[in-house]
Amino acid sequence: MKAQDTRLGIALMSATMFVFAMQDGISRHLGAHYSILMVVMIRYWFFAAFVTAVAARRAGGLAQAAATRFPVLQIARGVVLALNICVATLGFVRLGLVDSLAVMVVYPLIITALSGPVLGERVGWRRWAAVAAGLVGLMVILDPTSGALSLPALLPLAAAGLMAAYALMTRYVARGDSAAVSFFWTGVSGAVAMTLAGVWFLGPMAPADWGWMALLCLTGSLGHWLLIRAYEVAEASAIQPFTYLQLVFGSALGLIVFGDSLRANVAVGSAIVVGAGLFALWREHVTKRPEGRDGG
Repeated sequence: MKAQDTRLGIALMSATMFVFAMQDGISRHLGAHYSILMVVMIRYWFFAAFVTAVAARRAGGLAQAAATRFPVLQIARGVVLALNICVATLGFVRLGLVDSLAVMVVYPLIITALSGPVLGERVGWRRWAAVAAGLVGLMVILDPTSGALSLPALLPLAAAGLMAAYALMTRYVARGDSAAVSFFWTGVSGAVAMTLAGVWFLGPMAPADWGWMALLCLTGSLGHWLLIRAYEVAEASAIQPFTYLQLVFGSALGLIVFGDSLRANVAVGSAIVVGAGLFALWREHVTKRPEGRDGG
């Protein structure tokens, strides 16, 4: 068993969230000028090439990477993640990074709420209380009483739901498939799905934007590599709270580069959601310890 290095894991997870935030910003820029389906498709072509190259270098090669006990679920995972990226990018374009990320950050609480009925995990009253608090925070962000709630405002909420579904399916297939197998199927099935949907929207792109497209592809692969390394060197429970840095980095990018605004209700609601999410993560860690017998 490899020795755990929590400090390195935190550094890697923080770097991952920074890369993902930059990726969100590039996606917003390209999505505002070109078909989102085309942009995500090209990104997935590079991602599929990357996961295939990684799989080929591992022991057992491509045959072992493709050997899954859950072929239908693995394909579904890839399709759901690709759809999540499309919906999230549309949200970035229509709402901006600040408002979109503030809503999307609720997805860990959706996972907590669904882990019982979907995965058969026990969720105690404390984590249910965290889910309820997160729902209050979400309502503060969306502010339905203001009359400003619109269909585009629901895009990041849909993206959060898709991300939660992807995470739950990932937990389920982990019962029989290795992380390497899931990583391979994520890239390949997503690339096939996006090609079927996006090839009809393929069009010309300005030379400068091809540079941004190349950077989007590179950051996508770099982000996944950093994420894998983070979970390799440290326990998930120790570094998971740092995933919320994507909200911080992405919001800063939206404010500085894209001129987004930070409304008071979004700031307060985000603080409530993040606080509830961190509490739920802590309770999950406590209940998994040998002495954690209260069901959390």
